[in-house]
Amino acid sequence: MILRHVTVDCADPYALATFWSAVTGWPIAEEDGPGTDEALVESPSGVPGLLFIRVPEDKTVKNRIHFDWMPTERSRDEELHRILDLGATLYEDHRSADGLGWVTLLDPEGNEFCVERSAAERAG
Repeated sequence: MILRHVTVDCADPYALATFWSAVTGWPIAEEDGPGTDEALVESPSGVPGLLFIRVPEDKTVKNRIHFDWMPTERSRDEELHRILDLGATLYEDHRSADGLGWVTLLDPEGNEFCVERSAAERAG
C-alpha cells in the first residue's frame, strides 16, 4: 500500500486548502473551489496529498496527529515568519538559545503543526 492522502476534517475545505497551498507551494486540484465539500492540495510525486473534508462539528481538542515540516528553501525562522504572514498563529515556541528546537503553530482552523530546522541548519 501507499499513503495517498492525509485527510483533515474542517469547516471550510477550500479556505484551508488555500492556506496550505500557500504554505507548501503545492497547487489545489482544478476541480475544487469555494463552497466545495472537499479540496485537495496536490503534492509532488511520492508524497501524500492534503485532502480537506467539510464536517459539521468544530475542532474542540488538541490534534492526535499533526504535521512536522522541515523547510527546504529557507531557515526555520524565515519559514516561521512567512507562515505567520500567511495566517498561522504561534502556539508553542520550543526554540532554544543554541538554535535547536522547533515551533508549533496553528493553521486558520486551529490545527497544530510544527516547523523544524532546515537540513542546512542541521548540518551547520
